[in-house]
Amino acid sequence: QVHLVESGGGLVQAGGSLKLSCTASGLIFSIQSMGWYRQGPGKERKVVAVINSSGTTYYPASVRGRFTISRDNAKNTLYLQMNSLKSEDTAMYYCATGLRGGSDVDYWGQGTQVTVSS
Repeated sequence: QVHLVESGGGLVQAGGSLKLSCTASGLIFSIQSMGWYRQGPGKERKVVAVINSSGTTYYPASVRGRFTISRDNAKNTLYLQMNSLKSEDTAMYYCATGLRGGSDVDYWGQGTQVTVSS
């Protein structure tokens, strides 16, 4: 059974940084594409960053240049380094795998809250 557990969220001032982690189990982590998604209050869940097994990454324009996704296959852990945070980055952040496109995924973590104060 696949389990994804996020950590690292919290309250940060605008312009600050946070690093999220997602520890995975129940899967062969190194061959999986992994993603970070977020869902703000009253908004739909959207992709924030994706990394495939080769290390190729994708970011939407809203976070490109500020967020960096990375992975440590030896630790079965996915990371999201978030810099220059803005109030609009406030959301619940989810780790995911089994990516099918858009927000259609097979497995979600429980989420970690990121709140950016202005």
